[in-house]
Amino acid sequence: MGCRMAEKKDILVEVKNLKKYFPVRRGLLHRAVGYVRAVDGVSLSIERGKTLGLVGETGSGKTTLGRAILRLIPPDSGEILFEGKDILSLRGKELKALRQQMQIIFQDPYGSLNPRMKAGDIIAEGLRNFRRGSKAEIRSRVGELLKIVGLDLESANLYPHEFSGGQRQRIGIARALALNPGFIVCDEPVSSLDVSIQAQILNLLSDLQSRFGLAYLFIAHDLSVVEHISERVAVMYLGKVVEEASNRELYQNPLHPYTRELLESIPVPDPSIKSPAPREKKSADLTPQELPSGCGFFPRCPVGRPECRQKVPHLREVSPGHRVACHIID
Repeated sequence: MGCRMAEKKDILVEVKNLKKYFPVRRGLLHRAVGYVRAVDGVSLSIERGKTLGLVGETGSGKTTLGRAILRLIPPDSGEILFEGKDILSLRGKELKALRQQMQIIFQDPYGSLNPRMKAGDIIAEGLRNFRRGSKAEIRSRVGELLKIVGLDLESANLYPHEFSGGQRQRIGIARALALNPGFIVCDEPVSSLDVSIQAQILNLLSDLQSRFGLAYLFIAHDLSVVEHISERVAVMYLGKVVEEASNRELYQNPLHPYTRELLESIPVPDPSIKSPAPREKKSADLTPQELPSGCGFFPRCPVGRPECRQKVPHLREVSPGHRVACHIID
């Protein structure tokens, strides 16, 4: 799965045909009348010390996929391998030990922090839970982590509401780093921040990756953000990966019509440069519960063919390391 050019020993996280459906219940008996296919047969891989960017509009299943990989929500089927070990089979102490290696940075830097806990206690919570040192050692580790993410030691005694949005996200990053993980899911970590602060957090994440050899699954809806931090990019639409390629290849040679649509939506920062006229496209408001019989993107696709309505396209490699799920791509 993923890029064939990567040696198997370099793969840290591998996902195979992962599915997660949520039942839609109605009536007095709350019977299931359908299912939302939030993650529908996704396969991808993430190399050690590298970043896989995962992009798509709201409702595409990005966050569900990230949380399923961490087993924060149980997938319905498929495989998740961490260092070659199937994590879906782990229970008890084995699962608890694995959680030290896999962490998450949440989208909302305020909602993800307990407002009744001081920053130092928030960062130290995982260390205490896993009994990683004495009180003095934990206090020292918290101070070290605050320094690593660019906050002073006095910050440990402040509550979340006393920080700015960017500072709160730095606390969230410090918490994720506390147990020395090898893999971190970054769930839209800059989407709620000002543009100037976004750049600071992205630079911090890049520096931490270089320093500690971290692997990231970087979830975002903005392709311009993903471009600066990812080695590879996967594009999701209605629960499926429709295109995956190296950063350079995806931005220079996008093949799937949905990927092209996302790239065309990126605003041009220079007012003297006229943005290209948007392509004429069909209007459709679909959910993963209302998928058409063929390609899920067909109702919106400006170049769809009759076969697209009838046959589901499968993700296939069209050039080394470049996979796309589209009937019109030769």
